[in-house]
Amino acid sequence: MPIRRNIIDRERFNANASLPFELRRTDFEMAMQDVYDFFYDVNRGLVERGLERLDDMLRPAIMSGLLSDMLTSSLAKHARTLTANNYHNGHPDLVVRGVYPDNSVKAGDEGVEIKTTRKHGGAVDTHGARDQWMCVFVYDVDTETEPARDRCPMTFVEVYLGQVTREDFRRNPRGELGTRTATLHREGIEKLRRNWVYRLSE
Repeated sequence: MPIRRNIIDRERFNANASLPFELRRTDFEMAMQDVYDFFYDVNRGLVERGLERLDDMLRPAIMSGLLSDMLTSSLAKHARTLTANNYHNGHPDLVVRGVYPDNSVKAGDEGVEIKTTRKHGGAVDTHGARDQWMCVFVYDVDTETEPARDRCPMTFVEVYLGQVTREDFRRNPRGELGTRTATLHREGIEKLRRNWVYRLSE
């Protein structure tokens, strides 16, 4: 069976979502479609050679990192005022073009941080509580259908974009070897979810 191509459902965008920095719904549509097309092209080549799909090869943490980087790059290409932060591991991932020298800042205020997760509802760990615009893409990966060649392609099921503050986070306990993280608490995640951009289900 041939690899299936995923297509964004335009009817699932929220016409009332508040979008900062001149962002448009079409920016999100094109960015997600860019990712879908990449996975389709790569997976078609892999399957034709008798190899596993990229979705099946990558560990969840690597998959999330790859998707975050791809979405950041694609949104930077399509957005009117935002571009990728040139500072390695700088915050936020997307910055307003021309605000920071060389569009590079270690910790800036003007821009959007991009996160991806498999957790429905958009709860995701961050490296620290910040005042920020945060965009969370929630995606599904079919790891159960057999035979594997019949599996559904990776699918974005929810997108949230909200302006959150330090007070919207709870600090997570750190293990002996762990890195301190922060996650939006109940009221914080509700604030994020109120400004949903895209949802495949109600």
